[in-house]
Amino acid sequence: MRRNQGLAGIGTALRLEFSGPTRMTDAAAAWRDVVSAATVTDPLARTGTGLLAFGTFAFDDSSTQTSVLIVPEVIVGREDGLCWVTRIWPTGQAAPEIPLALRPLGHEYRISLLPGALKPAGYREAVDSAVAHIGAQDLNKVVLARDLVGHLPAESDLRRALTEFALGYPDCWTYAVDGLVGSSPETLIRANHNEVNARVLAGTISRGVDAAADIEAALTLATSSKDGDEHEFAVQSVLAALRPHTSVLTTSEIPFTVKLPNLWHLATDLEGTLSDGSTSLDLIAAMHPTAAVAGTPTQDALALIRELEPFDRGRYAGPVGWVGADGDGEWAIALRCAQVTPDGDVTAYAGCGIVLDSDPDRELAETKMKFRPVVEAFG
Repeated sequence: MRRNQGLAGIGTALRLEFSGPTRMTDAAAAWRDVVSAATVTDPLARTGTGLLAFGTFAFDDSSTQTSVLIVPEVIVGREDGLCWVTRIWPTGQAAPEIPLALRPLGHEYRISLLPGALKPAGYREAVDSAVAHIGAQDLNKVVLARDLVGHLPAESDLRRALTEFALGYPDCWTYAVDGLVGSSPETLIRANHNEVNARVLAGTISRGVDAAADIEAALTLATSSKDGDEHEFAVQSVLAALRPHTSVLTTSEIPFTVKLPNLWHLATDLEGTLSDGSTSLDLIAAMHPTAAVAGTPTQDALALIRELEPFDRGRYAGPVGWVGADGDGEWAIALRCAQVTPDGDVTAYAGCGIVLDSDPDRELAETKMKFRPVVEAFG
């Protein structure tokens, strides 16, 4: 959901799981098979109606966390003042009933999220090590993350956290897919009738304490060579991934600043026209991971992430979103997020782009800012 518009699924008509290096291309092929076998009655024929699946994909090829496509039994959509309901069921079975009401929100809860496998001191050391590798010209940029962990009381209602995400960050994509919950500011890709667009975010500074300080912060970010370099790496990685699939691809001329409740980001918008019939699943397979969440060169950055991060990122920084029967869809990068297990264990992640002149204390402070949406939602 974004700006009070979006899609919500209830129940599970079909669940498909994937893993390994080909998880996204496998998902694209499996989804084509599902669509070809389906009978769809869709008198509205608009984006978000008919057969669709919600998905979340692991960041790393070797992750133990499964990647999934989930087709709900009932989907409720809302866009531009219109609402609709879609029902989905296996051939030969009865159609699911449309719930007339949802149960009330559960009891309130507040939990503390504490440092996990990578403590603050360890994160500073990891940043130092990354800067040394960059100084030795092993790579140009790497994104390093750290984790916070906590535990929910029994029978906690995750909709409370989702409400906090949606109300606190209305301009971000609030998502909840298979226990991955969060509110991401970054659109990985949106595909709609052969048109594609994306928003690249890289480069960050905290908001000012008053109006004057806030303007100064935005100006500092816009003129920072360190953040400008980090941002350019991210933009070029997305352009390189999309060019083979598009006939036209344009970007905003210069990066602009995007204001969130707690941060300023440097942003670039990209728009293009598909030329090869790719679906949104094909596109996320081509684009992931971007330099905004991995680094550059990609394989060198991934190798260093595996060396310096003492945990499996799971689905953090992977694609999260939905795909329709026509292949169109919207996918965000799973940022400002936490993975919640069925037993109530919560693991949140936040990371920063490390370049040659990165400072460990500043990068640690930036992760604290990026953790704020999750800490607020749960605590």
